Amino acid sequence: MKATWAHLWRLALILPGLAVAGCSSLLRSDAPPVQVYTLRAAETPSDDGGSESHPAVAASLRVAHPLAAPGLGTSQIVLLQPDHRMNVYAASVWAANAPALIESLATQTLRAAGEWRSVADAESPFPADYLLQISIRRFDADYSAGTDAPPTVHVTLDCTLGAEAGRTVIASFVAEGTAAAGANKLSEVVAAFQTATDQALSSLSQQAFAAARGSSSRPGSDRRPMGN
Repeated sequence: MKATWAHLWRLALILPGLAVAGCSSLLRSDAPPVQVYTLRAAETPSDDGGSESHPAVAASLRVAHPLAAPGLGTSQIVLLQPDHRMNVYAASVWAANAPALIESLATQTLRAAGEWRSVADAESPFPADYLLQISIRRFDADYSAGTDAPPTVHVTLDCTLGAEAGRTVIASFVAEGTAAAGANKLSEVVAAFQTATDQALSSLSQQAFAAARGSSSRPGSDRRPMGN
């Protein structure tokens, strides 16, 4: 009986150590850690009316949650290869999926321009005078000319500005930017994404402001019902 209890005592001491060792081996992975990247809205406001002490358009704007072309509604960093092949960079992602990232950047850019009474994102509970719908047509690093050279980043946003009251379309326009990566490495590709996105959002801000200003100066002008 004493020998049996002695054996059980030894097992009680050994088994927890084996369990911990087993868990450690299961948690170990040879896969590289995932790197998370983000983009920032440009800090310099637009020169088109943004320097005034009061908004150039006394109206509020809501940025709807953007739509994304097939393959782009993801947090993975998308690249295009020859023969129309779509791929992603391994072990690298954006801090949010592309629609959420573009929504945040567009909202910040439009606020910084100072051209609106207020700018809200899609989650805001407050009503707005205008609604901006963005469709992400391109948000990729283009290697279609070959993978040996650094890619060119393309950001193309199809935009529709409408009046929330009556759901009427004010204007449709395209905002885009392109930037060549300085080298064929991911840090340079992300820097090119930043440059191209800044270009696209600056164009978006200027065109949205111009459309709203033109609409407010021509009440009752040609407006089309917005699709549901």
